[in-house]
Amino acid sequence: MEDFSTYILEEKDFAQKMLIAYYLSKKTGIFFDKSIVLKAEIAKIFIEYASIDVDENLVLTAMLLCNCKKVENAQKIGRLETFAKEGADYLATLGFSKRFCKICEEVNRYTDSSPREKESDILEVVDQFTGLILNRVERNAFTPEEAIVVLKERNLKYTDNRYLDLFIEFVKDLEKITIKETIDVPIIQKLVHLHNKEANVKTFIATISNKYAEKINDALNKNMKKRAKAMLQSEKVQKTPIKSDMDKMKDLAEANKKATRSLFSDDTAKKVLNHKSKYKIEEDI
Repeated sequence: MEDFSTYILEEKDFAQKMLIAYYLSKKTGIFFDKSIVLKAEIAKIFIEYASIDVDENLVLTAMLLCNCKKVENAQKIGRLETFAKEGADYLATLGFSKRFCKICEEVNRYTDSSPREKESDILEVVDQFTGLILNRVERNAFTPEEAIVVLKERNLKYTDNRYLDLFIEFVKDLEKITIKETIDVPIIQKLVHLHNKEANVKTFIATISNKYAEKINDALNKNMKKRAKAMLQSEKVQKTPIKSDMDKMKDLAEANKKATRSLFSDDTAKKVLNHKSKYKIEEDI
């Protein structure tokens, strides 16, 4: 009889993989809510859009399960620093490999796990970002633009997350890519709206999978073709060698790294870190 780890890792259909994690949560009581679905969706888009060289299936499975021992109001009841390690230990009992459990444990930095796995840095930056763009009891949600400032200037400021700069460029790109509805809506804003609107995890998964996955893919593909065409034309004019898409993404990330001060003015960063700007989801999205 196959163990649970084999069962979920061998499931390649993303929607079915999310449902498997959901039903595990119903059976065992592990943490799995709409925010986990949103994190997994953003991680999927990031990996594919930035052409990151990782096992996408493994990372998405880890994204669905790395918070399995998280509890509501973790900070208030003393579990913030322990849930990732407890989750990794629990996943080991389900048959997951030592490396998979290590990746999940490194979703945050409260343990001494080292050296960090590259997949863990994807979990970390997506987990942090998604938490910022959702409403919390103690604060309103940040806009995606505000959230990347907080990531850069506070949450991940003193970390060596290898994907932080690339992720910031990815979010900036996604803010310009829209889904056609009654009005054109940026992808992340639409996903957050669906998260807030849908009644439960199952309807959220169904809505994304049945209605919006194809729309998002179409919008991303159109944008990537447009970018590739523009870059190709620019390179022809400059008579420089054509770079791969990944090289271009790395160049963007490096440029962002060198221009951090111009990207976020001291005044803008101060306002965002003090959360003086509030994110409001329009009802007609």
